[in-house]
Amino acid sequence: MTKEWIKKKNQFDVVDVRKLTGNFLPKLLNKVGQIEVGDGICVVQSFEPIPLYSAIADLGFEHLTDKVTDGEYRVYFYRLEKKEVTFSGMGDMPLKPTAILNFKKIDNSLADIVVNFWNLTWGKEKPAIDQKMKLLLSLANGVGARRFRQATRELLKAYAIGATVAELDELFSMFVWNGGVGTFASEIGPSSLFGAYQLIKTLENKGKTREEVMGELMDNFGEKNPEVNVMPM
Repeated sequence: MTKEWIKKKNQFDVVDVRKLTGNFLPKLLNKVGQIEVGDGICVVQSFEPIPLYSAIADLGFEHLTDKVTDGEYRVYFYRLEKKEVTFSGMGDMPLKPTAILNFKKIDNSLADIVVNFWNLTWGKEKPAIDQKMKLLLSLANGVGARRFRQATRELLKAYAIGATVAELDELFSMFVWNGGVGTFASEIGPSSLFGAYQLIKTLENKGKTREEVMGELMDNFGEKNPEVNVMPM
């Protein structure tokens, strides 16, 4: 049965993000969050914006995607209900994969390939490896490759969905074991990754809730931090 709202999708406000630069996602999600139940919005992108689906679904929307041409996708989002979100304007998890936008600056087809690869890795409905474990594995891989920017982002996401200080303590002990004392002291210790980990421990020891800790993490190690941001400043 065709959803009734699809009949009025052409009446939705249209936001064309194809030529936008930088991290426009927070502003877009803030705009989406102000839409009333029973109304919608159309987002136009040059590749299928798969990561947007879950982010906007977390706000109470369902969607329909129309591929107009190879360089134009129109996604119609319709609000079924208003949902409370963990992070204002960001849905269920902070630090969305905005780096995908860098690939469309090279080629739209490349961006489309990358976003589908991302979906294969992170977007499965019933993954064999749960999301928290995937993030911790990705964090460890980032450290092994000296990609501390990536590792810091994965740490914040893993903590947001339930990683404990005890789990992080064991993980960082493994970094010392596998990388050596010298590598830890000279590379991991001074990194944004270790700073975020220490902030989590400090604030939890003070009795802060996970939500309060995440607020301070985002203030200190969110997209405004040049060591964490993945888009051109």
